[in-house]
Formats: sequence, C-alpha cells, structure tokens
Amino acid sequence: MSWIPFKIGQPKKQIVPKTVERDFEREYGKLQQLEEQTKRLQKDMRKSTDADLAMSKSAVKISLDLLSNPLCEQDQDFLNMVTALDTAMKRMDAFNQEKVNQIQKTVIEPLKKFGSVFPSLNMAVKRREQALQDYRRLQAKVEKYEEKEKTGPVLAKLHQAREELRPVRDDFEAKNKQLLDEMPRFYNSRLDYFQPSFESLIRAQAAFLLWCLCRRHRTILVSGLAFLGLQLRWWSGLGRSCTTQKCTRSLET
Repeated sequence: MSWIPFKIGQPKKQIVPKTVERDFEREYGKLQQLEEQTKRLQKDMRKSTDADLAMSKSAVKISLDLLSNPLCEQDQDFLNMVTALDTAMKRMDAFNQEKVNQIQKTVIEPLKKFGSVFPSLNMAVKRREQALQDYRRLQAKVEKYEEKEKTGPVLAKLHQAREELRPVRDDFEAKNKQLLDEMPRFYNSRLDYFQPSFESLIRAQAAFLLWCLCRRHRTILVSGLAFLGLQLRWWSGLGRSCTTQKCTRSLET
C-alpha cells in the first residue's frame, strides 16, 4: 500500500473508534467466510446427489444388460438369479430417488434459502460504507470552517455544514449499530438453522444404507442358492460324463 501523507477530504477527528471498526471488520469477515462455505456446501451437495442417482441408474443398466445375456435363455437358474438382482436394483433406484428428493427438500433448499440472505447483507454493508464516506466528507468540511477566522460568512457556512452533517452522522450511526447487532446474531443462528438439515441428511443416508444392506443380504442369498444349483448341476453332469468315460474305457479293454 502506498503511503499518502495528506488525505484530501478526510477529517482529522477520529469519527469511528478503532475498536468499533475492528469489531465490524471481524464480524463481517466471519460472514464472508460463512457465505463462501455455504456456497461450497450447496455445490457439493448437488454433486453428491447427482452421483447417487448416477450410481443407482448404472446399477439398473447393468442388471438389464445381464437380463439380455443369452445365458438367461439357456439356464433358468441363472435367469432367476439375474431377475432377483434386477428387481433389487430397480427398488434400490426408487429408494435412492426418494432419498435424493428428501435431501433436496431438507438440505439443499434450506442452504439456498440461507444463502439468499448474503446479497442483502452485502448491500447493507455497502450502504454503511457510503454513509461513512459521506460522514467523513462532511466532518472534514466542518473542521475546515472551524479552523478559519470566525467571520460572518464563515460562521454561516459552518452552521450550514453542521446542519448537513447531523442527519448524515445519525444515518451512519444507525446503519453501523444495526449491522453490529445483526451480524453476530445471524452468524450465531447458523447452528440452529442447519442442525435439522444435517440430522435429516444423516437419517436419510442411514435409512438408505440399512435398506441396501438388508436387500443385499437377501439378494446374495437368492443368488447364492441359484449359483449353488448351477454348481451342483455342473458337477452332476461332470460326474455322469466321467462315469460314462470310465464305462467306455472298460468296454474297450
């Protein structure tokens, strides 16, 4: 930052205490960080739900591709196994869609609503900054006339400058107080606001995973029994083949 020894239009008097200015910058900085985190979380939640839907749709496509396998026409047990898998994947996709809809309603939409507050907050900060600049300009104007020789015209201008300064100062102080009161209150409300959303997100994910676990065990059991039937048939056929080969060799000898 370049050093400017004399600032034109700046009052000599410290019109805003440094502690007040530091408090304002600290609270506004916290809200700027919260705004960025809210945007990032909303974006990540959209990516997460899109990935969830893509996963379940891919699982359904895989089961449909297996159903079109020629082996399903040749072996009933394999067809039963793949049909059970296809039914499970379609139910999982439907349940997953319900979960995503719930997350959209209880997490993503509240995030969007919470984020909609920041534009008006930033605008209020800009109005406060503009009021501060007007306050400083008029305060510098008053100080300029106060330093001049007290002649009639100067006193008249000084009186006029003070009259102009009063409403501008009151306006700035009102805006500054309102923001200093509301910014910490809004920042501290984030926990109570987001807690129901995060609880709903955890419940939705837990219910979906529990359903998948139960369905997975059931599907594995059905598929395992079908696969066991295929193995038994294969070993039975191999045994008959071996027995036939032995008998043929015995006859040949």
